[in-house]
Amino acid sequence: MAVDAKAVKELRERTGAGMLDCKKALEEANNDITRAAELLREKGLSAAASKAGRIATEGTVESYIHAGGRIGVLVEINCETDFVGKTDQFKEFARDIAMQIAAANPLYVRREEVPTDALEKEKEILKAQALNEGKPEKIVEKMVEGRISKYYEEFCLLEQTFVKNPDKTISQLLNEKISTIGENISIRRFVRYELGEGLEKKVDNFVEEVMAQVNQ
Repeated sequence: MAVDAKAVKELRERTGAGMLDCKKALEEANNDITRAAELLREKGLSAAASKAGRIATEGTVESYIHAGGRIGVLVEINCETDFVGKTDQFKEFARDIAMQIAAANPLYVRREEVPTDALEKEKEILKAQALNEGKPEKIVEKMVEGRISKYYEEFCLLEQTFVKNPDKTISQLLNEKISTIGENISIRRFVRYELGEGLEKKVDNFVEEVMAQVNQ
């Protein structure tokens, strides 16, 4: 299969892997860049994969307050050295992640953090929905698996689409930063506060509000 040179270039920028490895991964993934990046990580060939086991205890706790003080976020992002933690590029990344949390309201950093009981409850709800839609029981399980993937994409930060660039996920953005900065980077934890949370109030589109503030 012919591999597009632009795709090879993009994959190299995203993963930091060698040109030949990128070409082979794209051939194996039928020119699917996202899948090719996953293959490189699985084989330990991407820069992100090679740095993943390195200890990251430096970094920053970034804050973000939405206009008017309606939403507040604190997020801890770690890197390997204090030097990198103070660079503009790292700080900009931390700021983007804090803004993402404010706009998209994830509940977890990664899917492994979803409690088993919460996941099982969600599966029960999704199964009941599929059956109520009149779907044959033999395909309900596959439907539930697909909808659980959507659940992860909605509530797990690393699997959400980046609000400033919907063409990439937060995980892809993270791997790009690892490759360009040259250190292991980890989004460790976050807290998000919303004014009046739990009280009856008007529903607003916070994604649009946050992006409007970014573009000012």
